[in-house]
Amino acid sequence: VQLVQSGAELRNPGASVKVSCKASGYTFTKYYIDWVRQAPGQGLEWMGRIDPADGGTEYAQKFQDRVTFTRDTSTSTAYVELRSLRSEDTAVYYCATTWSTGDDYWGQGTQVTVSS
Repeated sequence: VQLVQSGAELRNPGASVKVSCKASGYTFTKYYIDWVRQAPGQGLEWMGRIDPADGGTEYAQKFQDRVTFTRDTSTSTAYVELRSLRSEDTAVYYCATTWSTGDDYWGQGTQVTVSS
């Protein structure tokens, strides 16, 4: 099982960023993909999740106005797009999946830096 994320991104404040997470080694549509971020010196912050089977989404209240989760089942890839970026969005963004067995798998993380 692998979750492979896209590379580091640098954006100006007010811009948007889209991070990808390509899954392999299991049936992509079987388990939710969660998105989590970690800002410098902070703990993990859950952003929400997407059900790859039907595209259904759940957003943490903090992010529901600026974040969109999507997926492409033809490539087993999930995406998170964050709009109106601000410096506080500088963080490492992770995708993860937790199976009914209790096993969980994480992507390697994508550094997003927001700076002018």
